Amino acid sequence: MGKVLVLNASYEPLNITTWRRAIVLMLKGKAESLEEDQNQSIRNDTKLPTVIRLRYFIKVPYRELALTRANLLQRDNNSCQYCGYTGDKLSIDHVIPRSRGGDDSWENVTIACLTCNVEKGNRTPQEANMPLKRPPYKPLSTLSFEANKQISTGLHKEWSKYVIGWAA
Repeated sequence: MGKVLVLNASYEPLNITTWRRAIVLMLKGKAESLEEDQNQSIRNDTKLPTVIRLRYFIKVPYRELALTRANLLQRDNNSCQYCGYTGDKLSIDHVIPRSRGGDDSWENVTIACLTCNVEKGNRTPQEANMPLKRPPYKPLSTLSFEANKQISTGLHKEWSKYVIGWAA
C-alpha cells in the first residue's frame, strides 16, 4: 500500500500522507480523490487514492529550505554531479570556489566525489573541463524530494501532473 499526495484546495502540493489518513480525510468530507490506483482497492467499489485535494484552503507559512549536507545529498540523489559516483566518499563542492568569490548558496554548491573534487581543485567546471551532469538549483521544499523519488521510480507517475517542475 502506497503513499498519497495531498493537494491544497488550490491544487498546490501540501504533503505526502498514508492511504489510511487519506481515506479518513475523504470519509470526513474534508478531501476528494483526484487520482486512484486501479490495481488496489479497499473494497470492490472503492479504489485506493493516490492524489487527494482538500476541499478547504489551508494557509501554509513559507519556510526556506535549509542548506545542509543532508538536503544537498538528497537534492543530488547521493551522487557525484561530475562523474555519477554513488558511494560513500562524497563531499560538497563549490562550483565557483570560495577563494574566487563563490558563496555558500543552493546555486553554487553541489555534491562531488573526493576524486572529482580534488581534480577540479580551485577552478570552475569550465576551466577544469568537467561539466556538471545537472546544474545546482534551489529546491522548492523537502516535499519535492519525496515527490521526485515517487515519480522517478514509477510508483506514482500521475503525481507529475500536480508537481510541475519536479518530475523528471
